[in-house]
Amino acid sequence: SLEVFCKRVGEMYIIFYLYSSGLGDSEYTYFCNGGKVIDKRLQELGAQHFYDTGHADDCVGLELVVEPWIAGLWAALTKHFKSSRGQVEISGTLQRASNTSLRTHPVKPEFLHIESQVELLKLDDSGRKDSEVLEQNETNRSLSSALIEDFESSLVRSVPPLSQASLSIPVLPPEYLQVHLRESLDQEESQVSMTSVGPIFQVPVSKAVQLTTNDAIKTTLLLELDISETSFSYQPGDAFSVLCPNSDFEVQSLLQRLQLADKQEHLVLVKIKAHTKKKGAALPQHIPERCSLRFILTWCLEIRAVPKKAFLRALVECTSDGAEKRRLQELCSKQGAADYNCFIRDACACLLDLLLAFPSCQPPLSLLLEHLPKLQPRLYSCASSSLLYPDKLHFVFNIVEFSSDTSAVVLRRGVCTGWLAKLVAPILQPNTQASHADSGKYLAPKISISPRATNSFHLPNDPSAPIIMVGPGTGIAPFIGFLQHREKLQEQHPAGNFGAMWLFFGCRHKDRDYLFREELRHFLKRGTLTHLKVSFSRDAPSEEEDVPAKYVQDNLKVHGQQVARVLLQENGCIYVCGDAKNMAKNVNEALVEIISKEVGVDKLEAMKTLATLKEEKRYLQDIWS
Repeated sequence: SLEVFCKRVGEMYIIFYLYSSGLGDSEYTYFCNGGKVIDKRLQELGAQHFYDTGHADDCVGLELVVEPWIAGLWAALTKHFKSSRGQVEISGTLQRASNTSLRTHPVKPEFLHIESQVELLKLDDSGRKDSEVLEQNETNRSLSSALIEDFESSLVRSVPPLSQASLSIPVLPPEYLQVHLRESLDQEESQVSMTSVGPIFQVPVSKAVQLTTNDAIKTTLLLELDISETSFSYQPGDAFSVLCPNSDFEVQSLLQRLQLADKQEHLVLVKIKAHTKKKGAALPQHIPERCSLRFILTWCLEIRAVPKKAFLRALVECTSDGAEKRRLQELCSKQGAADYNCFIRDACACLLDLLLAFPSCQPPLSLLLEHLPKLQPRLYSCASSSLLYPDKLHFVFNIVEFSSDTSAVVLRRGVCTGWLAKLVAPILQPNTQASHADSGKYLAPKISISPRATNSFHLPNDPSAPIIMVGPGTGIAPFIGFLQHREKLQEQHPAGNFGAMWLFFGCRHKDRDYLFREELRHFLKRGTLTHLKVSFSRDAPSEEEDVPAKYVQDNLKVHGQQVARVLLQENGCIYVCGDAKNMAKNVNEALVEIISKEVGVDKLEAMKTLATLKEEKRYLQDIWS
C-alpha cells in the first residue's frame, strides 16, 4: 500500500511517498515501479527534485540505500531552503521531521545541519559525552592499527581507512522478549503447530530419480510423492510448499556455541519484556507455545539467514573483546557497507559463522528469537498431471550448493534441497529407466507438504489457443505437467481442436543436463508438442549454426516472427518459468525487442503491449530468485 505525506512550507509543498509493505527488489522486472510512476507524474505536474530519488533494493538490503539517503536528506533540505526561503522559516519543519529519525540525544530547536545528524549516531547511542566518544575512537584506532599490518581485510579484520574511521552505526534495537527455559515433560511436538500455510499432508516419497549425469555442474533430482491417502489435489502449473528442517549438524553446532546443548530439550517460554521501548512489541507468531529449544531451532527459525545490520548492532552489545566489538561495529556501520556486502551478504554468512568468528560474542536466546526470521516452507512447481498420475505428484529441483567464505571455505547445501537429497539417497535411481527392485528394501521416507493458494499459471481455458512455454533448467517442471495434461486430453477428445505448443528449453550441456529429453521426444512424436527449441549455453556451436542461440532469449529472437504471430494475431499465451534475476529479465527484454521489430513500434509501445498481455493473463510468470 502507498502512503503519501504532504507538508506545506510557505507557498511550497514537500511531498514524501513510500510503500509501507516493501520498497523494491531488483530481481523483478518492474523494480520500484510504483514510486517511479508517481515520481514521473509529479514532474509532469510541475514538481521539481531538490534531492535525488533513492531506490531501495530488498535484494541487497534496504538499509544499504535507505540509511545514507536519510542521512543526506537533511543536508539537501538545508541547502534548498537556505537558497529559497531562508533558514528561520524551515527550521521548525526540519526539527519536526528529524524527530522521526534515529537519535538518542535531545535536539535543540535550532537549524539542523547534516553533521549534527551524523554525530547523533556515532559509535554509541547511550548518551556519552563527546570526549568519551573521541577517546573510544582513539582506542579503536589503536586496536585496529595493531591488527592490520601485513593483512588484508576479512570477516574479522579491517584495513585503513575503515579501521581508523569514526563510525556512524545504527541505533541499538530495543529488546522486547523475555525467555525462560523449563524442563520438558516429553510433550509431543508437531510441525502443524508452527505453520499457517494451510492444511499439511505427510506423504511418502515413492520414487527419486537423478535427471543429470554425475559430471553435470548441477545435480537435478525428480521426486515422486504418493498422495493416494490424502485429499491433496492439484492441476498443472500449481505449486506447493515443502516443510523442511534446518541441518541437524548446524543446529547442534549452534547449541554448543550458545552453551545450551544440555538444555536443548527444555521448553521455551516466551513473553513480552516488561517496560520494553519497542513500539507494538508482539510475540513472534512462528514460535509455538511449549516447544523445545531444539524443535524451535530445527523447524521454526531460519538459522541460515544473513544477519541484518540491526542484528549485528545488537551483537555488538554481547561482545566482550574490544577488537571483536570494533569489527562488528564496522560491519554494521555506514562506513563499513562495502565490507558488509563482501563478508556478510555476498558470503552468505549466518549467525553461526559470526559466533565462530567472534568467540567473545555470547548473545542470549532472546536475541535470536527477536532477530532470526521464520524458517519459510520452500515452494516447488508441480511437474506432473493428475490425469496421467492420479495418485502421484512429481517435482524437480537442483541440489543447491555454494561456498561460504567466512573463517574457512565451507561447501554448503541449500537448507531444503540438501535435506531432501540426504533423505532420498537410499532410494535414489540414476535415471528414469532404473528398476524399483533395489529401492523396495528401504522404507519410503516421508515429507510434509501443503498446497499453495491457487494462481493463474494454468493452461488456457480455450484448448485451441496456442501457447509458448519458456523454461530453462528446472523451469521446465510445470511444462512437463502441461504436456502430460494436454496429451491425455487429446486421447480423451481425439476430434478436439488443440492449439500449437511451443517449448523453449535451455541447459548447459546436451549430454549432461538435458532434462526430460526422452519425454520431450515422445511429446514431439505424438504431436502434443508442436515446436521444441533447445539452447545449450556451454556446448560448442554446431557447424550449421552461424550465431548459436546460447540462451532461451536468443532462441526467442531467432523465431521472433512466429512468436509475435502467436501472441498478437492468434490470441496465444506465453508462460515463463525459472530464474527471476537474469533469465526472466532477459526474456522480457527479448519480447520487447521482438514486438518492436515485428510490429514496427518503439520500445515504449512494445512495453505497453506486453503490459496489456499481462493484464489479459496471456503473459504469465512463475519465477524465483
